[in-house]
Amino acid sequence: MNRREFMQVLAVAAAGGMALSHREDAAAQAASSFYDLPRFGNVHLLHFTDCHAQLLPMHFREPSVNLGIGAQANKPPHLVGDAFLRAYGLKPGTPDAHAFTYLDFAAASRTYGKVGGFAHLATLVKRMKASRPGALLLDGGDTWQGSGTAMWTKGQDMVDATLALGVDVMTAHWEFTYGAERVKSVVEEQLKGKIEFIAQNVQTNDFGDPVFAPYTMRSMNGVPVAIIGQAFPYTPIANPRYFVPDWTFGIQEERLQTLIDQVRGKGAQVVVLLSHNGMDVDIKLASRVRGLDAILGGHTHDGVPAPVVVENGGGKTLVTNAGSNGKFLGVLDFDVKGGKPVDFRYKLLPVFANLLPADAPMQSLIERVRAPFAAKLAEPLAVTEGVLYRRGNFNGTFDQLILDAVMAVKGAEIGFSPGFRWGTSLLPGQAITMENLLDQTAITYPYTTVTPMTGETIKTVLEDVADNLFNPDPYYQQGGDMVRVGGMDYAIDPNAPMGRRISDMRLGGKPIEAGKTYKVAGWAPVAEGAQGEPVWDVVAGYLRGRKTIVASVPRLPKVVGVKGNAGMV
Repeated sequence: MNRREFMQVLAVAAAGGMALSHREDAAAQAASSFYDLPRFGNVHLLHFTDCHAQLLPMHFREPSVNLGIGAQANKPPHLVGDAFLRAYGLKPGTPDAHAFTYLDFAAASRTYGKVGGFAHLATLVKRMKASRPGALLLDGGDTWQGSGTAMWTKGQDMVDATLALGVDVMTAHWEFTYGAERVKSVVEEQLKGKIEFIAQNVQTNDFGDPVFAPYTMRSMNGVPVAIIGQAFPYTPIANPRYFVPDWTFGIQEERLQTLIDQVRGKGAQVVVLLSHNGMDVDIKLASRVRGLDAILGGHTHDGVPAPVVVENGGGKTLVTNAGSNGKFLGVLDFDVKGGKPVDFRYKLLPVFANLLPADAPMQSLIERVRAPFAAKLAEPLAVTEGVLYRRGNFNGTFDQLILDAVMAVKGAEIGFSPGFRWGTSLLPGQAITMENLLDQTAITYPYTTVTPMTGETIKTVLEDVADNLFNPDPYYQQGGDMVRVGGMDYAIDPNAPMGRRISDMRLGGKPIEAGKTYKVAGWAPVAEGAQGEPVWDVVAGYLRGRKTIVASVPRLPKVVGVKGNAGMV
């Protein structure tokens, strides 16, 4: 064991409450050394993304299935478990191994404690800013949605928290599900002069006018820096169109190139895209546009310790992704000389709540915004006997629980649940509270539905979602994971052509018949006018009636054609 590994273990041992007697001071110093990141260069960018309104420390299990297809196979971010550790030179049984992989999740969670939490993130941000004059804090979006308090306050708790955190620039995705009017009012009335909300790819339907500022220019230590914003390009498809009826989105590659050239013409020596495209899309985009020094990305929740360096006609672009749930802070330092970056350093720092003291002002704010809802959030619904999680290309155990509940309550043979990537994890023996349930379901279109579907329609739905996830062209991928399926079994070949990935669909062991009609329960419909009981009410009633939940192995499809793929155990 080298010195750094020893210090990491010592730090976590002390933070976990183990008796260290006279070595307590050494443990405190070790905790500090875990976040000892020397300043480098003269341009400093701090980045977090996809926190999904998680103000408190929590557990979050990284995926055991993250398949890369075609040219993306066996490359970042599509590596899991031991393959991930080998690719980045991380050792098993270390804090980094726990932060970046699902390995030994329950045991490692008990050893290293919870991750994230805005009070702990604030401490780390302040530390990084103190050592990096002029550093900018960039928020990649999916910040205002993902918790009960965010839903009930229309994101106001997160607006307050990001202002207190010192965010300088942000872009967006799930923010738009509060509606265009709410987003515009927050941007124009609360963020103005404090946080710049940028999105070069959002325009009005009628005349193509920009809805938000496309970029911002800053001078940092004498270096002109441009940050261009890229909101989630498929917002009106992945989420209800009626929330933003007058706006267009898209990747807008040509417009982006024009903006890059424009800011370069204004003297920018560092140009960065703050993106919510998803990492595969960002890697392709970086190969097709010139003049970007880096893409600080989000949306796909990939915690990637080192940038992917992409070559293009103008040189090289660093592509990063900073995970989710507030459990990481990316630190990118450029050394700019002679009008251009000549070197860089990048570190994706896990936010271990045990190793970072809570920032007192942020902790006070969190307690204040949560106080009106505390009793409702704390209601215990049941206890889980196994790990409950959501994250991976196919069903997680929390997805399975939601499906079981919706099918049982609605009397359906088959269940569909969205392939959302957000949602915290629970360890065996933990109570499932209303807050935990809302962490999985808190959206502005939570309606449960029961729909008669023919076997042919069911296959069409599965094929459509599979193409969104596994299309070999990243520009046709819309993020998220495969729709979660309950009640029925099927096989999937992610490498097959569109329309031919799904096969062997069965219900109760019998083949699904194309012309037969089945009763299918679901939730989160994107169609305007949809109605139904909120999914959290359905699942809460189910849990209250059972008290104890056995987190069984989730119902997974038979995945074929992926032998040797490092994105699946």
